[in-house]
Amino acid sequence: MAEEEFTDINGNSISLDCQTHSAFCREFTVTSPKLSLRKNTAVLSSAILLTLAGMMIHIHFVKVDHETLLIIGSLGVQLSSSYASGRESTTFIEMSKLKDIVINEAVYMHSIIYYLCILIKDPAEPETVTSVVPLFQSSKPRLNCLVQVYRSCQEILAQTR
Repeated sequence: MAEEEFTDINGNSISLDCQTHSAFCREFTVTSPKLSLRKNTAVLSSAILLTLAGMMIHIHFVKVDHETLLIIGSLGVQLSSSYASGRESTTFIEMSKLKDIVINEAVYMHSIIYYLCILIKDPAEPETVTSVVPLFQSSKPRLNCLVQVYRSCQEILAQTR
């Protein structure tokens, strides 16, 4: 007798095994084909590798552990960011280029946020602001923290003017 081929509701091949234990006892086993990891290994491996690569890029370039503002009245301001991967980024702004440090406000999504920023002046025209350098962009501290940093910076700037 030829064995009949069966499929599940999705059209996948299944097998039916029937064992007769006695005239009043039969056992039916329906078996689905095993998941072939060989077929799906390339897809799964690629997805895992892409996810890991994305996480590493995020950790190396985006995730900031801490940000530092170092102000030295006679020299200038140093801005440092330390990333989760251990990478560090440092920027130095000479005091001669610094016009002021201010607290600015911006509309962010549906609310108003405050941020500390450095105003850079044009060497040719000292009264003109050429660029704005925002501080603590990743940590985004609230206003009460910004006010404390602002007051301390203004004390140092007042001594150098």
